[in-house]
Amino acid sequence: MEIKVLHQVMEWNEDVSAGVRDTLRQHKVCLINVMGSPGAGKTSLLTALIERLRAEFAIGVIEGDITGQIDAEKIAALGIPAVQLNTDGACHIEAMSIQHILPQFELDKLDVLFVENIGNLVCPAEFDIGENFRLTVLSIPEGDDKVAKYPLMFTDTDCLALTKCDMLPYFDFDLARVAADYRGVNPEGPLFQLSARTGAGLDELTAHLAGRIRAALG
Repeated sequence: MEIKVLHQVMEWNEDVSAGVRDTLRQHKVCLINVMGSPGAGKTSLLTALIERLRAEFAIGVIEGDITGQIDAEKIAALGIPAVQLNTDGACHIEAMSIQHILPQFELDKLDVLFVENIGNLVCPAEFDIGENFRLTVLSIPEGDDKVAKYPLMFTDTDCLALTKCDMLPYFDFDLARVAADYRGVNPEGPLFQLSARTGAGLDELTAHLAGRIRAALG
């Protein structure tokens, strides 16, 4: 499957995210913004979720990276339409770039469009890209202080996936601290503990996302 590589247009218009939402609403597509650090397991989690959700939903993916197309190739290998967005150094994706990319997809044939944002716990949280909801990914090897250090990322999310939980025995990671910090900035946000490698916790997250997608699609 051919992967199209587009480059981010560094423009900003506060009305663009609303325009993206309008376009997706017209085509009945739910946009999910997946955010987290490099190496948090975003792509591994995304591939696991695709396998569980694809029986019910038609899925497309926008893969955001500084450069290259490694992750988009992994998604395309699943038979899922994927477009690579290279930001050429920018640390986040903007709504303008999503707007430019949407014509690359047959939106009337999709139910869900995942956007894997740039690996970063700061900038992506500041930019509304027209998403229906946000999924933030935090992994055990990153440490248990990240919610306290980067509160905006965890405040402005709809769901937190704590990944690589199979590695808990090998790290000094305080689950209670992360949960308390998360509740402090996002009292209503659900938290899921899981492992994409073992499959633990994935069914619970999948069920939650499926419910959110159904609600978004009306």
